[in-house]
Amino acid sequence: MRTWQVERRRRTRHLIELGGLVVKAGIVDLTGDDRAMIYGALLWMADKLRSEERDKALALWVAKGKQAFEDN
Repeated sequence: MRTWQVERRRRTRHLIELGGLVVKAGIVDLTGDDRAMIYGALLWMADKLRSEERDKALALWVAKGKQAFEDN
């Protein structure tokens, strides 16, 4: 298999896993699969990570994510 094929498959798998997190969090059902809303929420999250509140947001989100993984 060629290097570009391996990289493409790796990227595809990564994107699928990230999409799975969106589904697992219930975002798709809660938004009625409204992609503009989901994208807007992700942009808001990115803005938070660029702000002075970055460290606080990271700590909160990491703790919630770890707890959710442990609960499931």
